[in-house]
This record gives sequence, structure tokens and C-alpha cells, in this order.
Amino acid sequence: MPILAAYVRVSTPRQVQSQSIEQQIERLRAHALTHGEDLPLKHVFRDDGYSGANLHRPGLDALREAATNAKLDRILITAPDRLARNYVHQVLLVEELQKHGAQVDFLDRPMSQDPHDQLLLQIRGAVAEYERTLIAERMRRGRLRRLRAGTLLPWTKAPYGYELDPNHPRNPAGVRLNAAQAAVVRDIFAWYVDGTTIIDLVRRLARLGIPSPLGHPTWSPSALRCLLTNPTYTGQVFANRKRFGLCHKRRSALLPAHPAGGTCHKTAPADWIAVASVPAIVTQEQFDGVAGRLTYNRQMARRNNRAHPY
Repeated sequence: MPILAAYVRVSTPRQVQSQSIEQQIERLRAHALTHGEDLPLKHVFRDDGYSGANLHRPGLDALREAATNAKLDRILITAPDRLARNYVHQVLLVEELQKHGAQVDFLDRPMSQDPHDQLLLQIRGAVAEYERTLIAERMRRGRLRRLRAGTLLPWTKAPYGYELDPNHPRNPAGVRLNAAQAAVVRDIFAWYVDGTTIIDLVRRLARLGIPSPLGHPTWSPSALRCLLTNPTYTGQVFANRKRFGLCHKRRSALLPAHPAGGTCHKTAPADWIAVASVPAIVTQEQFDGVAGRLTYNRQMARRNNRAHPY
């Protein structure tokens, strides 16, 4: 008896909560029953909350692995954009699955090898890709408007020393101090202003048994630098402090340019967006003193020594 499988996907957690992925499963099972076929749940491959623009999805990987092992004869999918948003990805996946003997059938837009159907598949793939780009741009502009209005926090996880309102984690009005962590932040700023180096800070925090923001027993120098350069501790939350662009340099010829596909660059302070005020942990004078010392140490670092031909 032919082995029937199905693939379902939704992009956002809101769609997961609205049971839209269960509706896809019900449609596929009803379609299988009308053709006298059974669709067991163990052959339903699902991706809850994964974008169709990325091929790295656990459910899709499991589906491709099962097809590679010649365990599937027919695969049901509600629409091509559930398989992938990009037309090139759609063609790649369909050809790969068919190469291993699995027939791919779409409920909403059944396709054949007819040239007209192939042309329609290309057009629909291009439209789906355009819709995704349009939605992403609308979300970016809407988020920017809310940041400028001061009704949305630029981060989902509070900096070390602060806590968020669990019921409204993106509301600036719900930001409050974590007394124990705030005391550690004050000590770190005071120690560094008094002349303690970054490495000495790492050792002192380890001796005191103070875990890092991620819960590790020791702090990393980069974590301390991020803490010492975060203007939120002066009582003002800023957005647009960083921008992401395409990666132009490879670390190795055998590795991808960057796992996330880009690099992070600091923006000029004039381009920052003042979102909201929060309880201050350090004074502006302390923060400026730390910034001045960091700049001086960076200029006097050994790697910047050009006086002698070492």
C-alpha cells in the first residue's frame, strides 16, 4: 500500500495559537479520506512558527530525510507557499522529493508537468516572495513608528540589572530594577572608573561568585564591555543603536560568510531613537568616565602601537 505523508507549516506563534496548523492537518486528512487513503499522524511533518524563507526547519528536514530513505510515496501539502516562500526553494524541494520517488500534491493549487502549470507555479512563487517582502517592510515601518512613539521596547530581554513586566514584556512602563543585579552594575562601573581592568573585573566577579547574565560562573570580557557601553544604565532606552548589513568578509574559504547572513555595525549617536526613560543605575558622569577610559585604553592598546617595528 502506498505510504502517504503530509507537510504543514505556520510562520508565527500567533498562527500556532489560532490552531491554523491543525486546520491544515484536518484538510489534508479529509482529502486523503475522500481518496480512500489513510494519513497517520506519525507521517505528518510539521513546523510550528518557522518562516518559509528559511530551509532550516526541523519538520522539513525530517520530511526530506524520510524521502531520501525511500519511505514515502506521496506527500500532501495545502499550498506551495507552505513548502517554501521562495520559488527557487519550491522547485528545489519538489525536484528533490520527486527524485526519491515521492509525488508532491498541492491541495489549493494542484500542479502537473504541463508548461502552463509550471508557469503558474513560477508566478505564484514570485507573488508569495513579493508578499513576504511587503509584509516585512510594513512590520519594520510599524515597529519604527512605535519606537518613536515610546510604546515599544527595542529588546525582548531586559539588560542585566532590569526586569520586565511578564504580562507586557515590550511595554516600557513595565521596566523595573532588579535590586541585586543593579548593585552589581554599580560596583562594576565604580571599579572600572577607579582603575580596575576588564580582566581584573572578570577575576573579581569570579572570586565573589557572581554569575554572568547568561548564568555562567565567569563573565566574559565582551559581556563586561557591552555592559559598560550600554546607555540604558543612565536611565534612557535607545533604539537603532546598531544596524545589520551584508557580510563582506569570510573568516574561512571553507565556511559560510556568516551564520546569520550579515554583520552588525554601530550607528552614529545622532541616529539613535530615544524610546523611553527607565530607572537609572549609574549617573551620566560615571558613564562618561567609563567611556573615556575605554576609548583611551583602545588607543593605547599594543595592537595600535606603530612607534616600533615589532
